[in-house]
Amino acid sequence: MTVSGKQTGPVLGCIADDFTGGTDLANMLVRGGMRTVQTIGVPRTPDAIDADALVVALKSRTIDARDAVAQTLAALAWLRAQGCRQFFFKYCSTFDSTDAGNIGPVIDALLDALKDLPGGDFTIACPAFPENGRTVYRGHLFVGDVLLNESGMQNHPLTPMTDPNLVRVLQRQTRSKIGLVRFDAVAQGPDAIRSAFDALRDEGVRVALADAVSDADLYMLGEACAELTLITGGSGVALGLPANFQRAGLLAPAGHASRLPRVEGPAVVLAGSASRATNAQVAAWRVDKPSFRIDPLALACGEAVVGQAVAFAHGHFSGAQPQPVLIYATTTPEEVQVVQHELGVAQAGRLVEQALAAIARELRTLGVRKFVVAGGETSGAVVQALGVQSLRIGAQIDPGVPATVSTGDKPLALKSGNFGAVDFFSRALEHLDGVVS
Repeated sequence: MTVSGKQTGPVLGCIADDFTGGTDLANMLVRGGMRTVQTIGVPRTPDAIDADALVVALKSRTIDARDAVAQTLAALAWLRAQGCRQFFFKYCSTFDSTDAGNIGPVIDALLDALKDLPGGDFTIACPAFPENGRTVYRGHLFVGDVLLNESGMQNHPLTPMTDPNLVRVLQRQTRSKIGLVRFDAVAQGPDAIRSAFDALRDEGVRVALADAVSDADLYMLGEACAELTLITGGSGVALGLPANFQRAGLLAPAGHASRLPRVEGPAVVLAGSASRATNAQVAAWRVDKPSFRIDPLALACGEAVVGQAVAFAHGHFSGAQPQPVLIYATTTPEEVQVVQHELGVAQAGRLVEQALAAIARELRTLGVRKFVVAGGETSGAVVQALGVQSLRIGAQIDPGVPATVSTGDKPLALKSGNFGAVDFFSRALEHLDGVVS
């Protein structure tokens, strides 16, 4: 529905394969002036949501590919019912996946579902996020100055990335033909990019991996994708999308898209990621602030680790001088391997997620109102444990990480494991303390 040329409902519908990926994407859209709401899973009701963009955050990155496809198609159906005109499938800027998926199978399913719509027969794949050091050149993904397979991602416990050539990586996952939009075309601007799209279509390509080494490249890619029904990539590609809707008369300028209400109360930091960035953030916090480590082997032995962690936190925020605490399971890749050898990869991850989710639930009943969470899988477990159904997205804390306020007024900062500066935890808490309407 439109009024005076402006659509009254959401124009962009997004699906993220994990929770922090959803907030990362939503952060980009808010920065572009789109009032954005992120839902936790597919909403159970068809009620209309007052927003310019909707992001459905799934927990589908590492589940069975068939289940990931089913959940994604359910999210797509809900977004179409909300009236969205264009759709975005968001995955990690380090392309976290295996040869079995889930990025390729999900893209195939979305293209199949949208193929009868104008521009629905073709899409791009671009995980580039230069602001956080992720760039793509000649189809190869760099993290900072090193290739993906030298960045630490080769040691990821669930999705080890050992091949930096994303054309090869994606082709192994999908039945669609994969092509490449080289930097040469991207650097020439939107018209040249669209010409590259047309040439690849003529060759039978359904998915074009796109080079991008700067934000300027992403803005040009975003503009070139205005007529595509489906876009896939990291959050960076979303930089150019709000302007497309404004040029089309479908989006009014939103000067206060990032406003959130102030919420008072105690705070906690929960960290489950084993990434280099989160390890450094945990180390920085522990220099002079209280922390409690979750030991997966102790959990497996039935020790009362959850109760110990809750008591530790309560003792610090209920005293004469309340202090936020860090509760973490973060550790080195070598220690992760030892735990996985003892417990198995899936069981080790599940124990940590369940423990941090239970801790979050207990702390909420004790009055904790603000949560900073590190790790995509951990964030998913925590928001589910807290009963969060949707998030209103606020201003950026660090690249890819915005402040949010949930239904029920719980401020949260949900961080991908690889994101954030060394002092992220402290600055995130300061930011949540300072949120105003």
